[in-house]
Amino acid sequence: MSAKSDMLAGKWYNANFDTELLKERIFVKDLCLEFNQIKMADSEKRLELLKKILPNVEVDKIEILSPFIVDYGYNIEIGEGSFFNHNIYMMDCAKIIFGKKNFIGPNCGFYTAIHPFEIEKRNAGFELAKPITIGNNVWFGGNVTVLPGVKIGSGVVIGAGSVVTKDIPENVIAVGNPCKVLRSL
Repeated sequence: MSAKSDMLAGKWYNANFDTELLKERIFVKDLCLEFNQIKMADSEKRLELLKKILPNVEVDKIEILSPFIVDYGYNIEIGEGSFFNHNIYMMDCAKIIFGKKNFIGPNCGFYTAIHPFEIEKRNAGFELAKPITIGNNVWFGGNVTVLPGVKIGSGVVIGAGSVVTKDIPENVIAVGNPCKVLRSL
């Protein structure tokens, strides 16, 4: 199997030294850089680039502000009516799936990659990726970090500055580092 097929299958793979994955990351990061330099008023050009960055998303039904950075783009799905504020990073080595009508505050990161604890394996470029799944109508305050393998239910509010390390059930307010359910909605 290739490193890409191992990555997509949720197995350990070499992310740093595989030429196919490096080429894909460079390609989409160049597109992100170009997207991030376009004026907001040039909506046609922004949409044209977003279609290339996020090929599995109906980008005309969402809004993404700059800067916006992804690792691959093709592992991201976003439901209509979602809004992404400034400075969003999606490390989409595994699927990152957003339902409909989500509101993501500024400076949020969604990280699917896990690195080995063993120094030699980590230095050799190995990692494992676990998907992130987010329901509908979820609001993320600013500076939220979502870690690999997390599932967040619909109707959730994640408080600013939270680090989401575990699954969050539907219709709750959750805050903190690590993020914990504060109360039901």
